[in-house]
This record gives sequence, C-alpha cells and structure tokens, in this order.
Amino acid sequence: MALTRRRTLLAGAALGGMALLTGCSEDDGPGRTEHSLAADRLRRHSARDSTALLARYDATLAAHPALEPRLRPLRSEVARHAEAFTGERAAPSPGGGADDDGPARDAGAPASGPAPQGSRRPSDPRVPGDERAARTALAEAERTLADVRTKALTTAPPELARLLASVAAAGAAHAYLLTEPAG
Repeated sequence: MALTRRRTLLAGAALGGMALLTGCSEDDGPGRTEHSLAADRLRRHSARDSTALLARYDATLAAHPALEPRLRPLRSEVARHAEAFTGERAAPSPGGGADDDGPARDAGAPASGPAPQGSRRPSDPRVPGDERAARTALAEAERTLADVRTKALTTAPPELARLLASVAAAGAAHAYLLTEPAG
C-alpha cells in the first residue's frame, strides 16, 4: 500500500521528533536543571504560547463552523500541549460546556462555547473571512511557534527539551495539514 503525502509527512514528523528526543543530552550541568528559573520561565512562556494558539483555533472555529471536522483534532492536540506545559487541564473546546478555568480561558479563549457571530471580544484573535485564508493564518501561527520551540531546545533542560521537540514536531505537522487541500 503506497503512503499518501499526509502519512509520509506524519511519519517523518514522528521520526524527526524521536530523533530530537533521543539526541537530547542527559547532562544536568549548571543551568540545566528542570526547575531552574530559566526553565520555569521557558515553561510558562511555552504554556502562554500554546494557550494563545488555542485561542486562535477557538476564534477560527467560531468564525468558520464548517471547518470543525478539520480543526477539531488539531485544536485538541494544542489543548494537550497547553496542559503539558502547565500541568493544568486546558479549557474545553467551544461547545464543550465545562466550567473550569484552564489556561485557554486565561488567554481569552472561550471556555463555554464560541462567541455569537459579530461579538468578537478585544482579546480574541482576528480571523480572516475566507476559510482558506483562516486555515493559512492558523498554519502560519503553528509554523512560527514550531520554529520558536525548536530554537529553544538548545537552552532547555532535558525533560523540557523533549517536550518542546515533541510539540514543535506536532506544530509542523499541523501547519502542513492546515495547508493541505481538503479531500
């Protein structure tokens, strides 16, 4: 059975992520401990980035409900990324109906459902009116964040570096999937 472009990319991203994970040093030299101030700052910044991306997904889903089948699995992964960085449960996806205050709510993402059409809050990300442009904007946000996380690997302690590598690989795969024609 021949592999499709999507499966090939996902397999490549998984293998690349595994290569990054196994290439991380176990050296806990000065400044490389898991709970240093710099590591805590990087973890908080990464959590904030994930919750901001989560808010972008929620705003896009609110503006383009027809994209739900395509965006919902990616949005769920981003929520898990936020949880991994914070140790807190992220807010449910729009329409999920939970009342907890997870990190996504702190980033201005709706916790109990999408905002009604035309009632965009000032903290909500701008979403292009065209579905394809909205997916492209999400892809660019995923790609940019994956690049930031990849660069942060060199200064992160081992466990955090592994998490950053895994989340960066997932973000790169998301960017590809968002720009792939529907089919």
